[in-house]
Amino acid sequence: MLTAFTAGLLLITISELGDKTFFIAAILSMQHPRRLVFAGVTAALAAMTILSVVLGQAASLLPKIYIYYAEIVLFTAFGIKLLYEASKMPASTCATEVVEEAKDAVAKAEKKLPKQKTSWAIILEAFLLTFMAEWGDRTQFATIALAASNNPIGVTIGAILGHSICAAIAVLGGRMLAGRISERILTFIGGCLFIVFGIVAALEGA
Repeated sequence: MLTAFTAGLLLITISELGDKTFFIAAILSMQHPRRLVFAGVTAALAAMTILSVVLGQAASLLPKIYIYYAEIVLFTAFGIKLLYEASKMPASTCATEVVEEAKDAVAKAEKKLPKQKTSWAIILEAFLLTFMAEWGDRTQFATIALAASNNPIGVTIGAILGHSICAAIAVLGGRMLAGRISERILTFIGGCLFIVFGIVAALEGA
């Protein structure tokens, strides 16, 4: 359980910093009460984590040999992809494209809501924007892979804690950090971490 918890915590914390959901939380927190944004974002990420773990547990019913190779291929492929993306990124701080995508998503959502928003409307907005941005993200697939071969409770707690840490950083200091986060460095670290998990998966199943 401790191994699963640590894996979930590290993988999510490193991968989510500077991600689209990170900037969505940061932008929303500039326009609405931080506690409401944090509640909505965290709830969405927790729901996505639980869903991913359930899918991972369902996948664990497959023959072990399939899970073994799928986990190695998934983590290694994501790692190589991230390292390649990092090599193509400029040495500048923040990825403008990711920030612009987050701004566009928030702007579209804001237009559909009345100017006078209730607390529940703000929480729901943060929940839906985050959930949709996280759907199909690499961290979702990584969580599924972790849950397929590790303790589901440990993965769930570790991943939710990792998401909560990133959400808290985004809500409390996202504006200050937005121009200082090096997307290239974070992507490189994430790529290395994915490859390490691929190697660990290969060694554990050998």
